[in-house]
Amino acid sequence: MKHYAGLDVSVKETAICIVGENGRICRETKVVSHPEDLSKALTETGFRIERIGLEAGPLSQWLFEGMALAGFLRFGRAVTVA
Repeated sequence: MKHYAGLDVSVKETAICIVGENGRICRETKVVSHPEDLSKALTETGFRIERIGLEAGPLSQWLFEGMALAGFLRFGRAVTVA
């Protein structure tokens, strides 16, 4: 099953919501708003995430670059490394 993640970013923490292709919520959590923490949290779910929606804001570029370096973003598409 395909999974999708939405990141609701704030300065201190980011809410992560992962849904399946059927639209049902599979997991919700909050982590520190840091690329390493986000990457770790997404990897630990065990889901293969097809796309990640990242809220635009002051931290977006930094988080995007950090997650790209961690292997989550390829060709403009966010994917988890299996």
